[in-house]
Amino acid sequence: MRSDRAKKGPERAPHRSLLKASGYTDWEISRPWVGVVNPYNAIIPGHVHLNRITEAVKSAVYAFGGFPLEFPVIGVCDGIAMNHEGMKYSLPSRELIMDSIEVMTKAHALDALVLVTNCDKIIPGMAMAALSLNIPTVMISGGPMLAGVSAGKDVDLSNIFEAVGKRAADLITDDDLKEIEDITCPTCGSCAGMFTANTMNCMIEALGFALPGNGTIPAVYSARDRLAKEAGRHIMMLVEKNIRPSDILTEKAFLNAVAVDMALGGSTNTALHLPALAHAAGVSLTLDDFEEISRKTPHICSMSPGGSHHIQDLYAAGGVQAVMARLLEGGLIDGSVLTVTGASVKENLAGVTVKDSNVIRPIDDPYHAQGGLAILKGNIAPEGSVVKQSAVDPEMLKHSGPARVFDSEEAASEAILTRKINHGDVVVIRYEGPKGGPGMREMLGPTSALAGMGMDKTVALITDGRFSGASRGASIGHVSPEAAAGGIIALVKEGDTIEIDIPARRLSLAVSDEELENRRKEWKPFESDIDSMFLRRYRTFVTSGSMGAVFRK
Repeated sequence: MRSDRAKKGPERAPHRSLLKASGYTDWEISRPWVGVVNPYNAIIPGHVHLNRITEAVKSAVYAFGGFPLEFPVIGVCDGIAMNHEGMKYSLPSRELIMDSIEVMTKAHALDALVLVTNCDKIIPGMAMAALSLNIPTVMISGGPMLAGVSAGKDVDLSNIFEAVGKRAADLITDDDLKEIEDITCPTCGSCAGMFTANTMNCMIEALGFALPGNGTIPAVYSARDRLAKEAGRHIMMLVEKNIRPSDILTEKAFLNAVAVDMALGGSTNTALHLPALAHAAGVSLTLDDFEEISRKTPHICSMSPGGSHHIQDLYAAGGVQAVMARLLEGGLIDGSVLTVTGASVKENLAGVTVKDSNVIRPIDDPYHAQGGLAILKGNIAPEGSVVKQSAVDPEMLKHSGPARVFDSEEAASEAILTRKINHGDVVVIRYEGPKGGPGMREMLGPTSALAGMGMDKTVALITDGRFSGASRGASIGHVSPEAAAGGIIALVKEGDTIEIDIPARRLSLAVSDEELENRRKEWKPFESDIDSMFLRRYRTFVTSGSMGAVFRK
């Protein structure tokens, strides 16, 4: 065992003595040391209940012969950090989480890990750590929030963000806004739509790195606690068989996950996090892979924000496993991939059925013929950009309009909320990429304000930053190269015509190459003022959004 380095032999008597100071016995210390990583904090609604989940994991690890050693990591709530300086810290926290788990695991010679997780950057940060360490690991999420109910309809976080736009347009009153505020987030858990946290929890399950049910069992259901105990039991099986992340997270597994993502219509942030995970696994996964899989994988689940269903509906319909069963039957995923159950994808799916064909449609009767995401390229985004095409109104699949240019999210938000944006405009928000922000902020504020004002069907928004999974409309993010790296988006001027053609996968600035070259000669990079050593270090090492915003080696 790796833990023998810290516990075995007479020279390790001081180490054992320190463990005994914590109340541990010789027979406990002799067991495999299983790190149980608990990102509980009292801020994130998706994490406030994780002590409960962690205790369930630890009880099973203990029951099946392991020595559970709990330790924490940080977590940022993207919703609370949204639309102000706090969002600059969200994506950078991914690498910080990865590094902190590596530090704790290697410093204490742990044999295995159970990664308790739930929200946005915490999920990929933990998975990247597991891939870097390559010791037996199981992930278990805290589960999704239930949707709220208003006038007989399910509502979620996206509704309250969009209500801000409605209030700015005087479409609702302050009392109406307060009523929506009070009901959209009724329980603990990751926000109820197919936003980034829930998408990534579904991706971890699709990758085979978590047990069936990980992505969809609601946080408040007792089945979530039972799944946590199963995670504790399964880690001991993985230790016994020495099954490691590198055995599970193969190229085939990543291609499976992208197919599931396209079928679900997941967050655009998967185009950031899955390549980052693949990078940690030594696997190449590019935006071109997303595009290729999207063109052949139908969109069979219509989930909020683009559709009316929520994660609890997907759970009741059979969950991620039922989606995978549809895809396996259609020959769209590989059933041979190993999973943390110790069995293959195909073996896991034996007997799995779809319980509601409206929530999970047949392959030959999809909501859309192509997958949820589309990768657009053109002179303004030669390395690519990402849009959730399943959440775009048909009227906006093709659009041409004048650029309204802003060098920060705050400036764009102010213009939107003070009603300075016109129907037909293309809002350009730049210098918000990984380096430019720094931190590649999510921009649910501007997109939701436009939707709330009813302008999501007439106004497009493009950025070198990114969007929350709760965004909808013609919101095109991850434009690469970013403005801070000298990308063409830095050369756009107010009033330039921008042409969007999602079916043709084109995003173009209607300006001649000669004019762009003249503009480049005059260009002076804009840098946001930052007083954070952490963010300055991040800016130095981070790569392009098209590469997953990983650190360069």
